[in-house]
Amino acid sequence: MRKQLLPSDLWADVQSVRASRPLVHSITNLVVMNFNANVLLAMGASPVMAHAHEEVADMAAIAQALVLNIGTLEPYWIESMGRALAVARQRGIKTVLDPVGAGATSYRNKSIAALLAQAMPSVIRGNASEIMSVAGLAAQTRGVDSGAAAQDALHGARTLAQRTQGVVCISGEVDHVLDVHGRHASLANGHEWMTRITGVGCSASALIGAFCAVQPDAWRATVSAMAYLGVVGEVATQLVQAQRLGVGSLQIALLDQLQLLDQATFERRLKLALVQSE
Repeated sequence: MRKQLLPSDLWADVQSVRASRPLVHSITNLVVMNFNANVLLAMGASPVMAHAHEEVADMAAIAQALVLNIGTLEPYWIESMGRALAVARQRGIKTVLDPVGAGATSYRNKSIAALLAQAMPSVIRGNASEIMSVAGLAAQTRGVDSGAAAQDALHGARTLAQRTQGVVCISGEVDHVLDVHGRHASLANGHEWMTRITGVGCSASALIGAFCAVQPDAWRATVSAMAYLGVVGEVATQLVQAQRLGVGSLQIALLDQLQLLDQATFERRLKLALVQSE
């Protein structure tokens, strides 16, 4: 297993998504569905948002990745997720779980437990409070917002990675991507304004799905997706601020830069560190 990870490696994954146009099946929440689909399209992937019981298994069977997001959960949707997850497990396709609001209510916690009992996802991505909650640690959750710092969730993330035998990504001011093999990457790109637009975090999970569809190593795929989105967010925010515009314009700028960001800018701006295992 390679210990080194170069910016050019991550850019190769960006190019693979753009060239392969993977079909990403997302059962995601109503608030972010449109934005998530546009993010995947701007990246070069092909989104499908299908949750009807009558077709969800068939759709999962033809997709290259499955993304589950419990933001606006209800029993019907959770059953849809379970059916899709079963098909993904049978077919061996990568799955991404976004446990939005984990720890906020007992129903969310029970729903997450039910999904994990069905099959362990390839990647779990959430904010610090969500990751700590799924790992079984006490955490302060403010609705769907984190009440903890990413650094606080590292122990829980390591525990969760061992439990799932997969990858765990903590989103925050610095993003952390850990896996069962002890690999740990930190990413310090992004901008605070990205937190003022609904769906950016959920779109990170959707992007991880697209990258997992083309990169067999789920840890590297997750690092690539988070790195790309972080740099895109920085560039887009600077462009918007230079025009004395606000976060409404940032949403459009993010989509533009997801499509247009070039390799030189990505590699020059990337703030990636590989952390030694404790």
